[in-house]
Amino acid sequence: MASFDIKSEINTHELTNAVDQANRVLQNRFDFKGTNASFVLNAKEILLSAKEDFQIKQMEPVLHEALAKRGIDLKTLQPGSIESATGEARQSISLQEGIDRELAKKITTLVKQSKVKVQASVQGESVRINGKKRDELQQIIQLIKDQKYDLPLQFDNFRD
Repeated sequence: MASFDIKSEINTHELTNAVDQANRVLQNRFDFKGTNASFVLNAKEILLSAKEDFQIKQMEPVLHEALAKRGIDLKTLQPGSIESATGEARQSISLQEGIDRELAKKITTLVKQSKVKVQASVQGESVRINGKKRDELQQIIQLIKDQKYDLPLQFDNFRD
């Protein structure tokens, strides 16, 4: 029986490289010389810090460009509000990973409504699709891709 998994994951190695690249770009930019502006990668978030809030707004495109070059989908980013204190501004951008229960239910109902002879089951933070024919599984992949969810989805473990 053929199957595949639908997941939403971030390549942590590429994420680390992208944040490092964005920091190098900031160090070389003339308008950020001596400002101590930086990107800090924590477990599930990226922290932007600078002296002024307008600098934070200038840092976002630098981060987006570095992430896009490394193949990380920008839909994973959930930017928070910019917090300004005396002499420092910060912004926390949280990273979305994994399929939550609500989205998993939407995907399984979409698969059931499609009338294709496959089964969908929720397994933790992923959804497994089982079917007899490869063509049916590819049809389901295309159906899910056409839905344009606000979370990047990967289709892994495709087995015949």
